[in-house]
Amino acid sequence: MNVKNQDVLLDLEGEEEEEDDDDGEIVLELNQVIIPTYGTVPDQQNLHTAEWVDFDDKPDSLFFSDGQRRIDFVLVYEDESKKITHKRSDRKNHKRKRQVYESNLINNGLQLEATRSVLDEKLIFVKVHAPWEVLCTYAEVMHIKLPLQHNDLKTQDSAFNWFSRLFRVDENIIKPEQEFFTAPFQKEHLTNFYIHDKDTFFNPATRSRIVHFILSRVEYATKNNVKKFGINKLLDTGIYKAAFPLHDSNFKHLSTDPNCPNERYLLYREWAHPKNIFKLQPLDFIRKYYGEKIGIYFAWLGFYTNMLTVAAVVGVGCFLYGCLTKDNCTWSQEVCDPNIGGNIIMCPQCDKVCTYWNLTITCESSKKLCIFDSFGTLVFAVFMGIWVTLFLEFWKRRQAELEYEWDTVEYLEQEEQIRPEYEARCTHVVMNEITQQEEHVPYTACGKCIRMTFCTSAIFFWILLIIASVIGIIVYRLSVFLVFSATLSQHLSGTEAIRKYLTPQTATSVTASVISFVVIMILNIIYEKVAILITDFELPRTQTDYENSLTTKMFLFQFVNYYSSCFYIAFFKGKFVGHPGNPVYWLGKYRNEECDPGGCLLELTTQLAIIVGGKAIWNNIQEVLLPVVKNLIGRYSAAARSEKVVPRWEEDYHLQPIGKLGLFYEYLEMVIQFGFVTLFVASFPLAPLLALINNMLEIRLDAWKLTTQFRRMVPQKAQDIGAWQPILQGIAILAVVTNAMIIAFTSDMIPRLVYYWSFSVPPYGSHSSHTMKGYINSTLSIFNVSDFKNASKPFSPWFGNQTTCRYRDLRYPPGHQHQYEHNIYYWHVIAAKLAFVIVMEHVIYFVKFIISYAIPDVSQKTKSKVKREKYLTQKLLHENNLKVVKKNMGKIADKVTKGADSTFRPKAE
Repeated sequence: MNVKNQDVLLDLEGEEEEEDDDDGEIVLELNQVIIPTYGTVPDQQNLHTAEWVDFDDKPDSLFFSDGQRRIDFVLVYEDESKKITHKRSDRKNHKRKRQVYESNLINNGLQLEATRSVLDEKLIFVKVHAPWEVLCTYAEVMHIKLPLQHNDLKTQDSAFNWFSRLFRVDENIIKPEQEFFTAPFQKEHLTNFYIHDKDTFFNPATRSRIVHFILSRVEYATKNNVKKFGINKLLDTGIYKAAFPLHDSNFKHLSTDPNCPNERYLLYREWAHPKNIFKLQPLDFIRKYYGEKIGIYFAWLGFYTNMLTVAAVVGVGCFLYGCLTKDNCTWSQEVCDPNIGGNIIMCPQCDKVCTYWNLTITCESSKKLCIFDSFGTLVFAVFMGIWVTLFLEFWKRRQAELEYEWDTVEYLEQEEQIRPEYEARCTHVVMNEITQQEEHVPYTACGKCIRMTFCTSAIFFWILLIIASVIGIIVYRLSVFLVFSATLSQHLSGTEAIRKYLTPQTATSVTASVISFVVIMILNIIYEKVAILITDFELPRTQTDYENSLTTKMFLFQFVNYYSSCFYIAFFKGKFVGHPGNPVYWLGKYRNEECDPGGCLLELTTQLAIIVGGKAIWNNIQEVLLPVVKNLIGRYSAAARSEKVVPRWEEDYHLQPIGKLGLFYEYLEMVIQFGFVTLFVASFPLAPLLALINNMLEIRLDAWKLTTQFRRMVPQKAQDIGAWQPILQGIAILAVVTNAMIIAFTSDMIPRLVYYWSFSVPPYGSHSSHTMKGYINSTLSIFNVSDFKNASKPFSPWFGNQTTCRYRDLRYPPGHQHQYEHNIYYWHVIAAKLAFVIVMEHVIYFVKFIISYAIPDVSQKTKSKVKREKYLTQKLLHENNLKVVKKNMGKIADKVTKGADSTFRPKAE
């Protein structure tokens, strides 16, 4: 019986081979290739070396010298025999490690071809090619999703499709990407995948990502039983000078190679060129060439810029409303009126050296303030609270669409690999609570606690350092204001026109803002390096964890660095100053600053304009001019380039490397800008317009920089914008509070409304109807000059017969039983301010909640596509296997039945 059953199984195996002979050849071929995660270090005599060839004078070729094998990666090193700067022992050690590394690359299935540089004979270029078998093996290891079949779901065009078509890239130039249903690749199901052509099944971006995965994990040495591996460490130690995938062509002209797709040229012409500033971005094409991480950044930046258009239009409308109504601003007219403001003498704003001054000096600033401190500002602040919610909710929907279209829906759970730096430190063994199996970790629980304590302490130290610098700026403002108050009026005594604009407050504000900006930039440069060192010490497990950790540290620092001075002006300056007879002092020495009679809102606007404008200029200089200058220097030093034909890999080598953090600084720049646009927008309605103009240029500058000045980045997967998403949500929540408090406590809108509705008419006022007349007089308290203390009494003599001066506050006059205490108007204003903040916050938060609930994070169309793809994956990859098993079991049953019948059938006589 056992023998017959064995014969049955053998017969079935033979039948299966006949049926699946054609489809199984590739799978059998793949299964014979076993690629370990780490190569072993071979003996000297067993080292494999790259094949040496000469340059074939084909500058646009993307293939090995045979014209068949595609170049997936390029490694560059300096020939040790031609180095004269290093010690001989170091050169020998570097050469040994490089030879072992390259030998292990070959052991892992990669193919290498070496070529000497055309321009510099010391440089060697090692071209790397991944064969089909290697690509398939690692595509399964990395869980890369590849096409199963064409997307057969019908799509309905949007109602605005005809309008958006006007701004799209011409489809005849950049053809739309075909839509496929995809699934994680598995070699055993190879025949179920849509393989039209083996050479194009893995696109260049995917090929480069797979090769980089191998390069990052291949060993080159072992020291003290610790494996050393990875291209990053070899680059850091100088064994290799560069490692990068190739651009496919020159960005200025088409390639001479007929097989070249010229994607870089098309990206420059249809995306990066300044003429395309009003065109929509070809996001699918960007993702195809640079990978999902670059694609998701430009998708987010483009979406943010489009949403800014609406905010900019409303902001300009509010600004124009302020311009049109400023002539009807009663309180400004009273300031400028020589019969009202001209008769009001203000008390000195500092001790001893400051003089009495006339209210009409602030006439011009009060006119400007009417533009920004108007009813339109309140409307705009409420609108921006709702706008930011719409932006974040619609971005979630757009992001969900991109996650599906770009196959990153389940990326974090399936594809993301452990960082090589983390793997190298895994020397401790712990028990996994879920699998109940031993696993290696880089530190114990106690070690992790020590690391976190150290890193947290370092972060707080640097934040306190920034706060100290802000306090230094405040002390500068207080001390310099004394100087300007004492000297400015003397030097400008004959130039009345300048005196109207260059007041001591203005001069102090502008110079302090410029110094604050310089300090911010210097601290940025220092802290960037510190934050990277702290994050490296933390040793995050995956690249996403690393970037999220670094993002959080950098943003905490940048938040305090950029916004602290704005928070000081908005919520602290002029709020705790006392009165001329009893001023409040900083550190017991410096008298607190006071605001202009119109408030600190105009100063906050000035601060924002200087920081936002200066930051934009500085970043553009850093991002554009520096790479251009470096590339020009590189080209000048290689002057022979114009006389010789240079291959594509050498052209790319002389471009700038993208840097380890990639797009981190681009995100940081935009999120800081997002904070300025939302947190303080009540003081500067033109902020969205400036941000819109900057971003339209930023998209093209970033595209131009990536396409023309930098080497091609290693394509990376990204599911979303990472830690930036919760940061944006946090800013959106905080923006409602800050704008409500700016309107309530920084602007004079609430005091004006209280005066108009309550204190302009009886019982508190003398007017017969609600009016703004008399507002200035009611908001300036009276002070008797004989009540000055000796420490603050001004040196300059009092002019005129008057015995009093005025100051900005709401207090009882001298002679009253509660003199110099806050009056009833003050308490009405405080109650109204608190009520306004509470009502505005609750109304906007309620609207935000309704909007968040009403707009689903994933559209119905995207949900249908995801369900359809899961259904197809189950049907093609799992049900087909089940059918094969059932078919095999049925055949086995038939054979067993036939065998049993022949065994028990009676013998023929």
